[in-house]
Amino acid sequence: MLIRTGDTVQVITGADRGTQSRVIQVDRETGKALVENVARVYKHVRRSQKHPQGGRLSKEMPIQLSNLAYVCESCGKKTRLGARYTDDGAKERFCKSCDASAGDIAPAKAKYAKK
Repeated sequence: MLIRTGDTVQVITGADRGTQSRVIQVDRETGKALVENVARVYKHVRRSQKHPQGGRLSKEMPIQLSNLAYVCESCGKKTRLGARYTDDGAKERFCKSCDASAGDIAPAKAKYAKK
């Protein structure tokens, strides 16, 4: 799972297909992500001290990671992500279409450094 919190993604399938938005949270155990303003539902809330008005609360529901595509910041296309080692031995994510870096995954290790 190479999609992380803060990434811009595009929804591939479902009612919100084609929508581009930012990832709020990723749940690695279930393989789902919470995306801003996507898959919104109404939760009916009883009156309480926390919600004195009660009524309907609109919130986002998690989406399966397989239904999301990463949108590259440099080329602007929806694309797949890959993982590779850099020259100093750090592991990074990269865009498969334009080969641009999308951030580090792990710090540098001497055994993966190119000699």
